[in-house]
Amino acid sequence: MTEEQPKRYTPDGQEVPPPSENDVLYEPDDGFAWITLNRPLVLNAVDWSLRRGVGRALDQAEADEDVRAIVLRGAGRAFCAGGDMQGSAEPEDGVETPSAMDLMMRIWMSPRPVVAAVGGHAVGQGCEWAGVCDMTIAADDAKIGEIQIRHGFGVPILITPFLASLKHAKELLMLGSLVGADEAMRMGLVNRVVPRDELFDEAAKVAKQFAALPPHGVRLNKYLVNRVYELQAFREALAYHDDPVIQALSAEASSDAVGTDRMKVLREQGWNAFIKGRDEAFTGP
Repeated sequence: MTEEQPKRYTPDGQEVPPPSENDVLYEPDDGFAWITLNRPLVLNAVDWSLRRGVGRALDQAEADEDVRAIVLRGAGRAFCAGGDMQGSAEPEDGVETPSAMDLMMRIWMSPRPVVAAVGGHAVGQGCEWAGVCDMTIAADDAKIGEIQIRHGFGVPILITPFLASLKHAKELLMLGSLVGADEAMRMGLVNRVVPRDELFDEAAKVAKQFAALPPHGVRLNKYLVNRVYELQAFREALAYHDDPVIQALSAEASSDAVGTDRMKVLREQGWNAFIKGRDEAFTGP
């Protein structure tokens, strides 16, 4: 029996439902399947429950021969607001919870093509989940970015430098910039932009196009493209935390700032700026 978790509320006073199996929805469709991140009150922020749900949904999709493509989307007004910094503690129930890296690599290696349908915010891990999908369709209201630097954090999954140019990657990672859908497409973060009310129809259309093609050919071409990037050290880059040079730099930065009153203030104010919906750059005191 797990310990009862304290209640949580959104900034406007709505009670956040406790973690459940409905945090991720799986729905087979015509030759493809929908995987829906279903925590709309917290903008589909990623916690242990959502990670477990995505893992289960990917298992279902890959076990079903009738499912030849996957669409990943978010319920409500956002795709995904990144990691849930106020989420409940993971229960000690003996069930393994995949990490964000595990799930992104499952999408990367999946024999099924995966299409991200991005409406509203896709930030932090949300930006990275959309980025690792084979195609990304964005609504015209999408806001995409790697905002972790506003909170004083590093980047969990280093996918952005493989999607954008050197200059654009530095802009996104070093400034924590949020960009609109058209700018994201110009940078290489998304494939196409459509009106918000056409987002899921367009994603379904692309998924059906994948499903209508010979599955072995789609799978082979996905692996061929992925392999080219792997030969450029894609996997090693994603696992940058293991690199001794990065470890040394991180240790230096930690001893310099992490745990100090200033860093605590920066993180707290950066997080508060985000949850209040303020998209302007956070510079701190």
